[in-house]
Amino acid sequence: MVVLKFGGTSVGSKEALISLVSVLKNPAYSNPKLVVVSALSGVTDALIGAADRAVGDPGFRPEAALGGLKERHLELSAFFLKGEAKKGADAKIEESFAALSRMLDGVAILGELSLRSLDGIMSYGERLSAPLIASILSYSGAAAEYLNSRELIVTDDNYGAARVLPDETYRLIREKVLGGGASLYVAAGFIGAAPGGSVTTLGRGGSDLSAAIYGAALDAERLEIWTDVDGILTADPRLVKSAFRIDSISYEEAMELSHFGAKVLHPPTIRPALEKGIPIVIRNTFNPSSPGTVISGKAAPSPYPIRGISSLPRVSLVRVQGAAMTGVVGFSARLFGCLALRKISIILISQASSEYSICVVVDPKDGGEAVSAVREEFRREIGNGSIDMPEAEENLAIVAVVGARMKRVSGISGKVFHALGRNGINVVAIAQGSSELNISLVIDSQDEAKALTAIHEAFFLSGVRSVNLFLLGSGLIGGTLLDQLGEHREVLADQHKIRICLAGAGNSRSMVFNAAGLDPGGVKKFLTAKGASREDHGGLNPEDFDLEKFIARMKALNLPNTAFCDCTASEGVSASYEDILGSSIPVITPNKRANAGSYGYYKTLTDFSRERGIPYLYETTVCAGLPVISTLRDLFLSGDRVRRIEAVLSGTLSYIFNNYGGGKTFSALVREARAAGYTEPDPRDDLNAMDAARKALILARECGLNLEFDSVEIEPLLPPACFDAPDVESFFTELEKSDAVFEERRSAAAAGGKVLRYVAVIEEGSAKLSLRSEGEASPFRGLKDSDNMVVITSDRYSKLPMVIKGPGAGAQVTAGGVFADIVRIARTLV
Repeated sequence: MVVLKFGGTSVGSKEALISLVSVLKNPAYSNPKLVVVSALSGVTDALIGAADRAVGDPGFRPEAALGGLKERHLELSAFFLKGEAKKGADAKIEESFAALSRMLDGVAILGELSLRSLDGIMSYGERLSAPLIASILSYSGAAAEYLNSRELIVTDDNYGAARVLPDETYRLIREKVLGGGASLYVAAGFIGAAPGGSVTTLGRGGSDLSAAIYGAALDAERLEIWTDVDGILTADPRLVKSAFRIDSISYEEAMELSHFGAKVLHPPTIRPALEKGIPIVIRNTFNPSSPGTVISGKAAPSPYPIRGISSLPRVSLVRVQGAAMTGVVGFSARLFGCLALRKISIILISQASSEYSICVVVDPKDGGEAVSAVREEFRREIGNGSIDMPEAEENLAIVAVVGARMKRVSGISGKVFHALGRNGINVVAIAQGSSELNISLVIDSQDEAKALTAIHEAFFLSGVRSVNLFLLGSGLIGGTLLDQLGEHREVLADQHKIRICLAGAGNSRSMVFNAAGLDPGGVKKFLTAKGASREDHGGLNPEDFDLEKFIARMKALNLPNTAFCDCTASEGVSASYEDILGSSIPVITPNKRANAGSYGYYKTLTDFSRERGIPYLYETTVCAGLPVISTLRDLFLSGDRVRRIEAVLSGTLSYIFNNYGGGKTFSALVREARAAGYTEPDPRDDLNAMDAARKALILARECGLNLEFDSVEIEPLLPPACFDAPDVESFFTELEKSDAVFEERRSAAAAGGKVLRYVAVIEEGSAKLSLRSEGEASPFRGLKDSDNMVVITSDRYSKLPMVIKGPGAGAQVTAGGVFADIVRIARTLV
């Protein structure tokens, strides 16, 4: 005997019933079969709604409330049945709805809806579906006999969640089925009857339990639960997109997962099957070729450290704490007893080893009642202050990590908490049984999906690390970064198991978001387009840019492993870093504004990053992609002490002085540099040395110096008249007047075999920039084009300083450095 249960979605439409008939006519099911069915999808909820309206709506009419439900059943009858078969099925449907209308009329007249009456009303969902499906199967050639579960499943009279009385129930089922001789039976799930004959229901999900009861009574070969998913998945696929089917799982693991929210199986279902050793197979009505998930006592070990993750999205936590609890015998008994008297089920318990506090987690509908019960039980202790006033914390969720392989394996909890902590998810309470089968965590309900995804990636994606990136800036650096992301993200995913998902992007005009991922090329094309071409959104659904809204949306999406990248030069954006880091979102930036602003803000950002472990990466703020800041940090961490830094930090000034050999005037060389794109459109933005000074200040701070920008000594390269000029051409006119001065300095240096270089020096608590003459022994003499160079003298590198040299500017190298920092974020996820 094989018992098969089909849930509401598996019987709720013509397509579903066609698939059901196909499954049951499959030659693979040659043995006798017993089919347990639920009400059509949505019917039970509709019946509860009608019952509620019967009590509270003076104008309630059963015919109006039930008309759509009756029509739905009659439509299925008309689609599958003809002739006498249809006439008989329709008569039963009309009869059932007439009886249901009379019940609702009675409720309306009395103005009262008892649990007993509600059970009677709800039972009609299955009392309608089961005989109809038996008729459909018989008409299709699979002769089926309808079983009235009210005559076979005996329960107590706890209406709404009746408990099955197994001895009497098993005897009745065996007598009816084993003595009947039919090869196919159809029974209603969810319902039974108390000894007096009144209809009872087994609680939500009770159809699964009905199937397990039938299977246990008949010592079935297996129990198949047919639903709308391919089996038990590693997590809820609606919350975790990468969830996948579990091939096999133990009874105990399945009970844990189903207890904490895995909705494909009702938790009490497993016990009758476990007691009889009956395998349970979860199958998909709409994909019958899938093998499903087998639940048994001989499940193969999981190839992963855990078997799956589940969650309860809404729970209430009641905390009882106070000095009167410590070492007091019987305190817990009083607590659990007072809750039991009010029929409050406890989902999770957590107690501090000091015995100072106990947390109990309950269904949110029971939160207020639980607090009331505790206050009543401990009113004397609360009154004298030895126990704090208990309160219920709402808007919480439970995440459960389940797996038999967790037992006696170190590092599982560490991996779970690292995944949560890395994503800024606070754990309110923790519970783990001595079996080590389950680690349960109470968290804020808004973090449920984020927590599930983060833990799932940590355990199931074989080292794959994902970053959900939000990018601001589409200029030279931001645009080039988008190009690099588009070109290399597949290589990163395939060869290095790093997945970068561009979840949001914006510039000063527009912003776009997509949690599933944006195409970098399409984003760049839109953000950098001008005029009419911007009207082609390419399906991006753009919005006008607003920095506060951009940050708020990034936070609201609450994606795991979120990172923020600022490729602007905006002071306003850099001022938001503290807020972003405070939300446990890493920041990557080539924007110097934050680190070269006030020392207090720089210190706040770097200290927060270090203390909280939230990456703040700004390698590209100095010398583009050259590893200057990371090198200084490594020297510091390894115990070395930096004594002196000399550096050429401006690509523009480097190009100008590297090529200033006397063949051209200084002003002509600046014009040439501007034409070649080595300077800003207004060269004064480079020749004022402010950019180089900011970089020098950042290096000084990285060396531990408490300096403000005003403390940096800057030797002016140009006379005031150049900066006072009203436009660029006027500037060049003034600059030409200084050609003789520059030539005099160049000639004097050349006479001594030296060259001019604009060098920053950080030493003895100060930072200064000046135009120096460099001799043959100077490493700066060999610079070419726009190269930067940083020379570090430390305790270890005293006789021969460390030299870092290379391109210190340019979109490709800077964007590449930012890209490398994004990859570093991914590496911190392991």
